[in-house]
Amino acid sequence: MKIVRGLRNLTEKIKSPVVALGNFDGVHVGHQEIFKVACKRASEIDGTPVVYTFDPHPLKILAPEQNLTLLTTFKKKMELISVCGIETTVCADFTRNFAKIHPRDFALKLKESFDMDSIVIGHDYSFGKGKVGGVDYLKKMGDELGFSVYVVNAVMVDGKRVSSTLVRSLVGDGHVKQVQKLLNRYYSIAGKVVSGYQRGKAIGFPTANLETPYELIPEVGVYAAMARIGGASDYCKGVVNVGYNPTFNRDDFIVEIHMLDLDHDIYGQEIEIFFVDRLRNEVAFSSVETLRQQIEKDVETAKGVLSGIVEVENMPAGR
Repeated sequence: MKIVRGLRNLTEKIKSPVVALGNFDGVHVGHQEIFKVACKRASEIDGTPVVYTFDPHPLKILAPEQNLTLLTTFKKKMELISVCGIETTVCADFTRNFAKIHPRDFALKLKESFDMDSIVIGHDYSFGKGKVGGVDYLKKMGDELGFSVYVVNAVMVDGKRVSSTLVRSLVGDGHVKQVQKLLNRYYSIAGKVVSGYQRGKAIGFPTANLETPYELIPEVGVYAAMARIGGASDYCKGVVNVGYNPTFNRDDFIVEIHMLDLDHDIYGQEIEIFFVDRLRNEVAFSSVETLRQQIEKDVETAKGVLSGIVEVENMPAGR
């Protein structure tokens, strides 16, 4: 997938673009449905499925007091969008000045830049200054400027409307098993393996400590997980501890994983951790030996949970 930073850098004409508009944080099943519609329309007209998105997230600029935690880094979001069949993503630099653009000017700029066949949006999409531009306004502009507007209905899972807000809430509360249905994949974070205190190794369960740029980490606790090291296609099974190591009276936050089928050091390497299920809360044990015994139980429980895992990233291909 080609990634273009800003319309000003869109120097090559795209063939019959079908443009999906949105932030797409998390690339959940609702977003995937939007991409599916865009890819289908592009296929019908021998065109190109395109995403037009924003970075940073608008709320980071307009409402920093909300302390929005994103589900994906920019890199991961681009990776997931690509898997969905999108051929080009244009990312606007979102600023306060950008937020002041009138909806009409926004639509005119899109038409001027893309000369798109059509636009695909979610049912609740809004745009322009004060978010006063909505579905009806965009359709009106489409009639005037010569593009179609496809509106994708909300996607429901277990009776709830899928949204990035819902996914953030579930991840933040540690409900990672439920999240898999909303993402078509297990929620993951990635980062570099860094040196830790070697306590796990001392009690027979060496761990890899993760230094990650991801903003949203699942609730403190112990999880069964799969991990991918570097660009490998294979996955390792593991037990992840998210928390503060209270048994050792530490107050620094850590994410560490004990690999069940790995026997060599991976310091300095990039790994991605996929959270499969929550096993238990983090507990301050009365002794290191009690902790060791509990980790033994965690490992056995994790083996059972992970034994049936076939698809870690079951993302749909758009074309």
